[in-house]
Order: sequence, then structure tokens, then C-alpha cells
Amino acid sequence: MQDENTTQRRVAAHAQIKTFKVAAVQMASGPNVPGNLSEARRLIEKAVDQGARLVVLPEYFPIMGLNDTDKLAVREQPGSGEIQTFLSETARAHKIWLVGGSIPLVADVPDKMRNACLVYDDNGEQVARYDKIHLFNLELGNERYHEGRTIEAGEQVVVVDSPFGRIGLAICYDLRFPELFRAMHDVNIIVLPSAFTETTGKMHWEVLVRARAIENLAYVVAAGQGGYHINGRETHGNSMIVDPWGRVLDRLPRGSGVVVAEINPSYHASLRASLPALSHRTPYLMLDLKHVAPDSWDVQRGTT
Repeated sequence: MQDENTTQRRVAAHAQIKTFKVAAVQMASGPNVPGNLSEARRLIEKAVDQGARLVVLPEYFPIMGLNDTDKLAVREQPGSGEIQTFLSETARAHKIWLVGGSIPLVADVPDKMRNACLVYDDNGEQVARYDKIHLFNLELGNERYHEGRTIEAGEQVVVVDSPFGRIGLAICYDLRFPELFRAMHDVNIIVLPSAFTETTGKMHWEVLVRARAIENLAYVVAAGQGGYHINGRETHGNSMIVDPWGRVLDRLPRGSGVVVAEINPSYHASLRASLPALSHRTPYLMLDLKHVAPDSWDVQRGTT
């Protein structure tokens, strides 16, 4: 269990940070990587023009292929490739922290990929990588998704220290597993790149996003794919930024665009002081990390 004095020091330090703006980018990506990167660039610039210093792209922002296997053809080696170069150069050019949604990276298994979320600082340096742990599997009517056929699951819970506080990383289907977010321990911001289906999203997306914000007393920046795709898939959109009280600060129902909101660390600290629910969890009911998550999980913390 985390030392209470450490938590209090983190809360106090975070409260000293001035207000800042964050943005979630929403896209309806297709199979053409250069075209998707061009659209992402346009939307990032739009977010920067509105004052965003932390920008989050959606899951699979560089490619939503005609077939599940199309993304395997554009897998990149860690540290090199068109997509990673784009993310690094864009973050550096705009002096922002950029959360690269998710991109396909090579896996240990030859015919699979890692669905990886990369974080770049304002110098264009990669400071964190999270590989999606929970792989989506749905068989409902005519819709069938089996991510495990093409994706190798990640094993590490990732939190990165930043000028904006502690940022926890998750991707799409992870949203349904609250133990993942508990394993992050005392995060200020949760980023959630997603490509939620319309079928599940219209019933569950907002409820789950707001629940994760409320139960962790953290801001959630949820950036989604939103609209109809060339492959026939429909994604839910409704990208949103939610505050620690569960209020939706901004949202975009459909289509390409950005949502922008201001994060107020002093307000955040005051909420945690007024309702210290995170410290009220009963010790004998709390599980240490190796039981909260599968034994294979590890916690990786990035620092700058």
C-alpha cells in the first residue's frame, strides 16, 4: 500500500501547478496512413491554437484498415518509423506533450502486433509506452471482434510523471476493468485513447468514463474514433474530458474535431481534501498490487 505521507506530498505539489488546457482529438481514420497523419496534424494544430499543452490522439489514429490484418503491414520497430517520427516531430514543433493514441508496433509473436500508446514530451522525446493489456472480444449479432488474433497483450501498468502531474495510460477496452486504474495509484489525469464500437458505446461509454473519473478522483481525457469508417465499422465518438467530480467539461458527439478543457490542480486538490475517498478504503479489504492485477503485470513509471 502506498505511503500516506507520499500521497499527501504529491497532492500538495500538484496543487501548486497552474491551470492548463488539455485536448482530446477525435477522428474517423481510414486505411491510408499518410492521410490519417495529415488529418491528425490538422487537428493537433487546432488544439494548440486553443491553448492545449497536453493533446491526446485516439486509438488506431494512423490506420483503421479494411481488414484486421492491415495494421500488421504497417507495424513499426520501437524508436523508428513514419508514425513515431510524426509524433516526435509534432510534439517538438508545437512544444506540447503528445499522447500518440495507439500505433502498431512489432510483437514477440511474428504474426501479431502490440497496440501501443506512446507519450512524447515537449522536446519530442518518448517518455512512456503502454501496451494495451485487455484485448476486446465481442460476438453480438453481426458484429464480431477478436483482438487476440492479431494483437499480443501488454503486461505493464504505466504511469508517467509530467509537468501536469501523474498521468495514467489506458486504451479503449481497458476502461471496463477498474482494477487497472486502481493499480495506477493516485493519478491526476487518466488518458484513454479509444475506438469504441457504436453498439457498446451508446450504452456504456459515458457511464464508464465518468465512473473512472469519479472513483479515482482524477481527470479523464478520453479521445475516440467517431463516425463511419471505410471498412464498414461505426465507432461511437463522444470524445470527452471529465473532471474528478464526474462532470463532462467538453465533448464531441461525432466526426473529426477536438475537445478542449481547462484542468485546475487547485480545484482537484480541494476535491480530494473534501472527499478523501481514496484514503477511506478499508485496509483489510484492500489488496496489494500483485493481487489487484494478474501476477504477470508490472508497474512502469516514466519520469522526466
